[in-house]
Amino acid sequence: MAISKKRSRDSTKGGNAVAQEFDNKLDINGAEELSDGDNDHLSSDDEEPAEFPEINPDSDEDAGDSDDDANSDNDSIHSSDSDTSLASFSSVPSTSSNVSDFIEKASKKPDETDYYSQPPKQKLGFEATARTVRSDATGEDKTVYRNIEPGYDSDSDTEEQQNAIGDVPAEWYEDMPHIGYDINGKKILKPATKDELERFLEHTEGDADTVPSKNMQQDMKLTPDELRLIRRLEKGQVPDDAFDPYPDQVEFFTGKGKEMVTPISGAPEPKRRFLPSKWEHEKIMKIARAIRAGRIVPNKPKAPPKPTFYAIWSNTDEHTPHVMDAPAPQEPPPKTIESFNPPPEYLFNEQERKEWEETDEQDRKIKFMPQKYSNLRLVPAYANLLKERFDRCLDLYLAPRVRRTKLNIDPESLVPKLPSPRELKPFPIYNAISYTHNARVRSISVDPTGIWLASAADDGYVRVWELSVGRCAYSWNIGEGEPVHSVEWCPDKEVSLLVATSEKQVTVLSPLPILTTGLSKASAQRADFAFANPQAGATKTADIRYARPNESQRENGLLVKIEVPGTPKQVVWHRKGDYFATVAGDAGSKSVLIHQLSKHQSQAPFKRSKGSVQKVQFHPTRPQFFLVTQRYVKLYDLVQQTLLKTFLPGLRWLSSIDVHPSGDNLIVGSYDRKVCWFDIDLGDKPYKTIRYHNRAVRAVKYHPSLPLFASSSDDGSVQVFHGRVFDDLATNALIVPLKVLKCHTLANGLGVLDLHWHPTQPFLFSAGADGLVNLYSH
Repeated sequence: MAISKKRSRDSTKGGNAVAQEFDNKLDINGAEELSDGDNDHLSSDDEEPAEFPEINPDSDEDAGDSDDDANSDNDSIHSSDSDTSLASFSSVPSTSSNVSDFIEKASKKPDETDYYSQPPKQKLGFEATARTVRSDATGEDKTVYRNIEPGYDSDSDTEEQQNAIGDVPAEWYEDMPHIGYDINGKKILKPATKDELERFLEHTEGDADTVPSKNMQQDMKLTPDELRLIRRLEKGQVPDDAFDPYPDQVEFFTGKGKEMVTPISGAPEPKRRFLPSKWEHEKIMKIARAIRAGRIVPNKPKAPPKPTFYAIWSNTDEHTPHVMDAPAPQEPPPKTIESFNPPPEYLFNEQERKEWEETDEQDRKIKFMPQKYSNLRLVPAYANLLKERFDRCLDLYLAPRVRRTKLNIDPESLVPKLPSPRELKPFPIYNAISYTHNARVRSISVDPTGIWLASAADDGYVRVWELSVGRCAYSWNIGEGEPVHSVEWCPDKEVSLLVATSEKQVTVLSPLPILTTGLSKASAQRADFAFANPQAGATKTADIRYARPNESQRENGLLVKIEVPGTPKQVVWHRKGDYFATVAGDAGSKSVLIHQLSKHQSQAPFKRSKGSVQKVQFHPTRPQFFLVTQRYVKLYDLVQQTLLKTFLPGLRWLSSIDVHPSGDNLIVGSYDRKVCWFDIDLGDKPYKTIRYHNRAVRAVKYHPSLPLFASSSDDGSVQVFHGRVFDDLATNALIVPLKVLKCHTLANGLGVLDLHWHPTQPFLFSAGADGLVNLYSH
C-alpha cells in the first residue's frame, strides 16, 4: 500500500511538472496571464487526484476536448504566418480541464484510429508554404501558394514562348499577315519568306545550328548546350556528360575480407541426386531401339560433294547479287580497227594521220592510231594500257551507277489486236482510171446515181465526166480564167443539179443536154421555180442577188447565178436537196451563208464568229449544223438557234471535216498532219488521233454506205481506213489502216486536194495539184 501511494505521489508530481512546463510554454509564446477569478477552480499542488477518476459514459467531454484541442492546434498552425497570431492564441482559455487533458494525452499511447481521424499537426513540402487570405472578389478565405520555380529536372517549359497561341494548327494563320499573339495580346507579324534560291544557299552555305520553328515560322538558332546534347545523342551516348554509365563495381559480398564462408543451406543432399534418372533411361532406350532398327546410323559417312560446273559461255550470271550491288558496265568488244592486222581501208593515209595528230586528244574519235603487223609476235606492248585502265577506274569510282530492271515485254502484246486487212475487203487498192485536166483540180463530186463525176479546176472550167469510160461529157467555163474553188452535186436523185463557186459568185448548173428528158425537165423546173413565182422568193440580205441567165445559157445548163460577198471556197448541200451553204473566209460577218433554192432566199446565220471559219457541214439526220474554225468544231441547233457542243481536237489549224452517215461520229483533218475521230456521244475530246501523213491533211471523207473512210495530204498519198461503227453503245468504233495509195505527184508543194467516194461501190476518187483525178478500185 505504501508502494502504491508512493507511485501515485510520483505520478502526481510528474503531472504537475508537465503542467508547469506547459504553463511556461504558454508564457513563452506570449499568452496573457489569467486572473485570480479564472484560477479559483484549479486544483492546488497539495491535492492528490484519484488513481481512477470517474468517467461519465454519457458525457462527450473527452471528445469535445479533443476536438477543441485539434481545432486550437490547427488554428495556431494556420495563423502562425499572419500578424494576428498572438492575439488569436491568447484568446484560448487556459483551464484545469485543458491541463488535465494534455497530461492524459501525454501519458497515454495514441490510438491508430485517432491518428488518422485528426488532421496533420505539421504541414510539409509545398503545403507548408501556403497561407490563408481573404478574397477581394468573394469575401471568403482562400489558400494562396507560392509560385513554382522549375529546376533542371522539372517537366515545366523553362523557355519563354513568344507566340502564345497554344497548340493550334498553323494553317489557321495562312491567309493572315500575322502568325499569332504574344503574352500581351499584340500581333506577331509573319517573318519574311525565302525563295528556293535563298533556301538552297542557306542549306549549303548557311549555319548548320538552326532548326525550323513551327510556332514562330522561322529558323531558331540552337544554343551550345543543345548542340552538345544533340551530338551526344547522335553518337548514342548518355545526354548528361556528368553521368557515368559504367561505374566501378562495389563489391558488397565478394570484396577482400567479405567472402561468404557459411553455406547458404545446411540441408542434406536428397536421395534423388544419387539415383539414375528414369526419363533419361527411357530416352536412351528409344535411341538404342532406333539404332537397332537402322533408323539412326551412327558415324554415317558423308556423301562426296557433287562437282559444280558453270556455263562459261552463258549470257546470264548464275550468282545472285546483293540487293545493293550495282555491277560495273562491261566494256565494248574490240572492233576490226583494233586488230593487229586490220584491212587496208582501216589504216590512215598521210592526210588522215596529220589530221589525227593535230586534233585535240579529247576530240579524237579514235584514241589510237591503227597499225598493221605481219604476225602477232611483232606486236609491241600497248602504250596507252595504264592510262586506259586508270581512266576506267576513275569512271567506276566517280561516276554514279544505277541498276535498271530490264522489262521483258513482248512487243506484240503492246500492239492492239486488229483484224487482217484481207478480212475487211472490199476496199480500193489500185488506180483504175485517170481523168486528165489542164490545170490544178481543186474539187470533185459524184452524183447520187454514181454515173457522173464533176470536177472544178483552176482554169475556170467545171467538167462532167462519165465514170465508166473516163470521157469528159460536158463542161462550163464559169470562172472565165479565175479558179473554181468548189463543186457539189445535189443529193436529191429526182434532179441532176450541181453548185459551183468562183470569185464572188455561186452558180447552179445542170448537164441538161446529156440527161434524159424527164430528168432534165425536172432539174430546170426546180431551178426556175422561184423565178416563176416571184412573190414567194425574197432575199433577206441586201448584197446577195439572184440572177437568171439568158436563154442560150439556160439551154447549156447555166440555170441560176447568185452574187455573194467574198470568194466562196466551199459549198455543201442539205440532205433534202433544197438548202445549200457556202463559206467565204473574206466576207466578214457573212462568211457563212445558207441559201434556199426553191425560194431564192439567203441568210447569214452567224452575225459574228470567233475565229475564221474554215469549213461547214450539215448533220445527216438531225437539224444541226457543224461549224469548223481554226481550232474548234462547234455544233449548232438550227431550230432553237443555240450552241449544243464545242469539240476540242487539240490541233493548231483545222482544214476539213466530214460527218458519218449515222450522225454519231465525225472526222476532222488538220494542216499539222493529224486526223481526229470524234464520237459525239462520248465527249468533246477525240476518240482517236491518227498521224500517218508526212505533210498537211487536205481532205477527209466517209463512204456513204460502207465502213470506209479516207484522208489525203500534200505528201501525195491517200490513206484508206476501215472505220466500223457499232449499234451497241458500249462498243467503240473499230479503226483499221488498210491501204496507202500513191498516184499523184507534187506540184508547187501541193499534193492531193480533194476526195470523194462512190455512193454505192468501194470506189475512191482523188483530185491532185498535178491536174489528175484518179479512180481507185478494188
